[in-house]
Amino acid sequence: MSVSTSGPAADVAAIAFPTGWCATDLGQLRPCASTYEVNPLESLPPLEAAHLDAGFDWLGGAGGPRSEHTDHLAAMERELAEAGLALPEGFAAFYGSERLCRAFDEVSVTACWSHLSGPLHSPAQDGARLVRFLRDQQDCVIWYLYLRPSGEAFVVFSHVELESAGWWAEGEPAEEVRAAVASSLMRCADTFEEFAYRFVVENELWMHAHSAGAQSPLAPRLQGYADHYASAAS
Repeated sequence: MSVSTSGPAADVAAIAFPTGWCATDLGQLRPCASTYEVNPLESLPPLEAAHLDAGFDWLGGAGGPRSEHTDHLAAMERELAEAGLALPEGFAAFYGSERLCRAFDEVSVTACWSHLSGPLHSPAQDGARLVRFLRDQQDCVIWYLYLRPSGEAFVVFSHVELESAGWWAEGEPAEEVRAAVASSLMRCADTFEEFAYRFVVENELWMHAHSAGAQSPLAPRLQGYADHYASAAS
């Protein structure tokens, strides 16, 4: 990975993060040797545009009462605005909705839980910020929203808890430490909406694959996902 750490060019540098989708198995459709494996993004099923809408209609919509994260999100927006950044609409809608904000926690088969951080300085790009939103119960994997000065927002994961690993955020960090933290980041979804759909559907598919009723018909969104892997194996 090419990492830019200083200078004016850092604000606009197109940092080429390594890519992959970190997840558990999908039964026989996608076996996994351990709790998590990193799968090539090109091996994942393509998603329909309707599943990538910031309104999350496929989850029942983002309307209704505001969530317990409302004040935290507002404070985060103010801090990001001072840095010339903003939360994407979908992320703010998801975690601002009482209906949606616990969707990952409720469906996760590896006991992942939502845990929003404040804006964290990127170890890979001056001017960029990360917001932790989801973590594995043992911090084997931690997912972050990555916000670039250009306005681009995507999802990365890491085995490093960036909020605690503040070596590079204070003073002048050792370059090799900062580079090591930066190199732990892998891009897994181009938008938060894409991440949300895949995470929910894959966990639902896991539950079906490992249930007593595994031979029963799949819901349409699960069937489409399963068909991709079945056709790849044939």
